[in-house]
Amino acid sequence: MSFPRALIVLAIPALLLAGCATPADPGDAGDVVPGGGQPQPIAAAGEVTGQGTVLQLDGEPAQFCLGAVMESYPPQCSGPELIGWEWPDDGMWESSNGVTWGTYAVSGTWDGVAFTETYPPIPLALYDPIRPEPDPRADPANAGDNSEELLTRVQDELSAWTDVTVLTSYPENGYVWATVYYDDGTIQSYLDEVYGPDVVVVQSALRDFPPS
Repeated sequence: MSFPRALIVLAIPALLLAGCATPADPGDAGDVVPGGGQPQPIAAAGEVTGQGTVLQLDGEPAQFCLGAVMESYPPQCSGPELIGWEWPDDGMWESSNGVTWGTYAVSGTWDGVAFTETYPPIPLALYDPIRPEPDPRADPANAGDNSEELLTRVQDELSAWTDVTVLTSYPENGYVWATVYYDDGTIQSYLDEVYGPDVVVVQSALRDFPPS
């Protein structure tokens, strides 16, 4: 089977650190020991909403894909288990070769590992989300002064994380923008300690529901 190009869809009350990080001066990446010093996944205290592809192989639990989805037919992706999922009678999903999939906004609870559905899903084609205010660091007037070498290094180090899944990361406007499943601000604070403030911008694929 060939694998076509990837299409990016989009795409614990306290943080337990796997190691100690030494605060770095702004603009200095410092040293991050491979395999150490990583945060643990964060559980959401309340309910959250995510937008992505729900995919289920015959006989297996459904997965909530919040990151990359391969444009094959049927598509291929991976994500956390979606507990309590039942395919709705809405005609908005497909099945082929033992795979069933559809794109939905799903609300429920997130324990840091699995997502439990608590509300009926809404097809993305019919979903009208409340859009958050844009991050001011996306404005060219607020560009970061971090070097390209630093941003590339930070992105490489984030992609090597094994405990927290970094769904996407890319340098833009002088910062590294990184999307994780969920952050209550703890991962952002951790990265500010490691790399200095205004180097990494952490975004959550799962947003608090209802939004504040």
